[in-house]
Amino acid sequence: MTPAAKILWRDLWHLRGQVLAAALVVACGVAVQVAMRSAYVSLEAAKTNFYSSYRFADVFAPLKRAPESLADSIRRLPGVSQVNTRVVADVTLDVPGLAEPASGRLISIPEHPRPMLNDLFLRSGRYIEPGQPDEVLISEAFARANQLNVGSRIGAVLNGRWRDLTVVGVALSPEYIYEVGPGMIFPDNRRFGVLWMGRDALASAFSMQGAFNDVSLSLSHGADKQEVIARLNQALRRYGGLIAYGREDQLSNRFLSDELSEIRISSTFIPAIFLGVAVFLIYIVLSRLVVTQRTQIGLLKAFGYSHRTLGAHYLKFSLVTLAAGLVPGLFLGWYLGVKTAGLYADYFFFPRMSLVVTPGIILWAVLVNVAAACAGAISAVRRVAALAPAEAMRPESPARFRGGLTERWGAVRWLSSSTRMIVRNIARKPWKALISILGIGMAVGLMMVSRFIFDAVDHMVYVQFSLVQRDDVTVTFHDPRGSRAIYDLRQLPGVLRAEPFRAAAVRLRYGHRSKQVELTGLTPGGELRQIVDSHLQVLQLPSDGILITKKLGEILGVRPGDKVTMEVLEGARPVRDISVAGLSDEYIGIGAYMNAHALARMLGEDSVASGAFLSVDPHHAGALYARLKRMPAVSGVAVRGATIRSVNDAMQRSFLSVSLIEILFAAVIVGGMVYNSVRIALSERGTELASLRVLGFTQREVTALLLGEQALLTLCALPAGLAIGYGMCAGLVPVFNRELYRLPLVFSNMTFIYPVIATLVAAILSALLVARRIRRLDLIAVLKTRE
Repeated sequence: MTPAAKILWRDLWHLRGQVLAAALVVACGVAVQVAMRSAYVSLEAAKTNFYSSYRFADVFAPLKRAPESLADSIRRLPGVSQVNTRVVADVTLDVPGLAEPASGRLISIPEHPRPMLNDLFLRSGRYIEPGQPDEVLISEAFARANQLNVGSRIGAVLNGRWRDLTVVGVALSPEYIYEVGPGMIFPDNRRFGVLWMGRDALASAFSMQGAFNDVSLSLSHGADKQEVIARLNQALRRYGGLIAYGREDQLSNRFLSDELSEIRISSTFIPAIFLGVAVFLIYIVLSRLVVTQRTQIGLLKAFGYSHRTLGAHYLKFSLVTLAAGLVPGLFLGWYLGVKTAGLYADYFFFPRMSLVVTPGIILWAVLVNVAAACAGAISAVRRVAALAPAEAMRPESPARFRGGLTERWGAVRWLSSSTRMIVRNIARKPWKALISILGIGMAVGLMMVSRFIFDAVDHMVYVQFSLVQRDDVTVTFHDPRGSRAIYDLRQLPGVLRAEPFRAAAVRLRYGHRSKQVELTGLTPGGELRQIVDSHLQVLQLPSDGILITKKLGEILGVRPGDKVTMEVLEGARPVRDISVAGLSDEYIGIGAYMNAHALARMLGEDSVASGAFLSVDPHHAGALYARLKRMPAVSGVAVRGATIRSVNDAMQRSFLSVSLIEILFAAVIVGGMVYNSVRIALSERGTELASLRVLGFTQREVTALLLGEQALLTLCALPAGLAIGYGMCAGLVPVFNRELYRLPLVFSNMTFIYPVIATLVAAILSALLVARRIRRLDLIAVLKTRE
């Protein structure tokens, strides 16, 4: 072993505590980088394979009813490669073991299996058999949530007739990788599921023989998607067609794409925090090492060691520190990646979902961290290269001290002597203090971000289900019904109040911008569905004009008072210019609201409702659910309490474990910063502390003097960290400002208290480790050290 190698291992052993602290930060950063990046690659690979292998469509279009002969005309449209027509119906289900009614989407499939768009992957069981109209395949998410197996039976009302459906297989579709019902952002797989039934059986049940009400297309290479959509809309217009949309707007694909975008962003900025802290830790360790080894460096240069050789020696120190964290970080990243992939498998259903850790991910993690280690060592290497042998043989010149701001302002007069020493030492090295504050502050901010998601979702749930949706049960009809249907609902057991609503698909245009949304007509004076503004104040329905959500206003670029063109996409399709009376501030979905009477006049209707909001006596809820399950007119039932429980369960499963990991890793940053800072201070001020002991200072006083400096820096880092965390959360809000949902910038008290407590605990534990070394301080040996 060469002399340089012996010196390297000696230094690593001597500074093992500081090296370990830096290595832990590196390990956390590498683990986050590998885990999140591999999760991104795994999801992207599973998505691409599933879409390609099972022919996920490029364009989708719902409609009222069209003859099957129209499919040939659609196939002849320029740019169309394949066409798949279907019958789709939303129904109410009676699931064994579930008190509330469930909602199901029935989708027709060929009587005999054949390749088709949005094909099915059969997880278990078999395909349906011809001549068996009650056989269905069910989605894996629905089957798993309700513990349904092959042979299970599900009750359903199909076009007014009760049917017992038999499950013969469990399947997956690229169209429902993320399986949510209408208006949902979190999956409730117990109460919403997808079922596939034979085309003849489903068409017969809904009187759709020789017809279809849903079509999907694949496009030929180089086709203009927007041109195809425009031509398809024109072809379907006379058949009650709604606006066709591309794959990017398909609900499941949009949720999956949004999640991939979030992972890609997180896999960049979170590891960057750990890298920045690791660079600083390596920098302060090596900088102090060079100072203490000046004489040694001078001797080695005098014996012929070159600048490059000595510089490489200290660079190796940083690389060994990196390797100590890199190797366990890669294994920890792989483990966390497996857990993350398993977490995503609870929400995104693929035929195969396994962790993909490519060589590129590992290589990128190694290269980035090697660059970080070199960046941390570069200052020390430059100082070594600049030292001349004769200069290095002399002790370092004493630092020049002069009065700082605390002395000039006279603030020290009210401080004790020990506190003065602490404040002066911090003031003499402001940049080092600032970097320490920023490092701890970034950890505090990271903890805030992990808690902020809970606060935001809790506030979303509060606004949506306490202020906006105040009903206990929302009932949706297959088709708009007259006042008799609302009267029947009011007579059901447990119904205390029923408020009808009318929903119609419309397209709003303003200038060159347009958007298809659902227009909801509400009864003036209603209590079960309210519209609130950004201050959570209830908005009154205008007698003329519409209210739109704030996000929709951003998309269209409109403000209150502007006029928009509204085209109704059903019936006679009237087109009206209508004024925007105000903006509502909801966090889920986008939409528009209108006075139900004004909407009825525009549609030429009289007391027609698409459904009703119900207030229910909880003591009679069971009897009500049993009746709703068998009502022919009902296509869907949403229970507010069940939805809230589903959201809370999803939060606990998804965000809690991720939040705990982020808090633990942030605590590692705090511990590493505090431990290294105190150890460096101990090595720099060892003679000073020993002299104070000789002069009569007690061990407790000397310990307080050393640790008090870091305690003051930590206390200063807390408000800075809370400000950094606020900024990071504010930066996340635009990322989550989407059509499907928006995160509000809200915080609970615990979001501020939790990071503070965790930071203080991590700092105290790190300080206690150093306090043990102070108690073992050899006064004579330190005082004999050459100045």
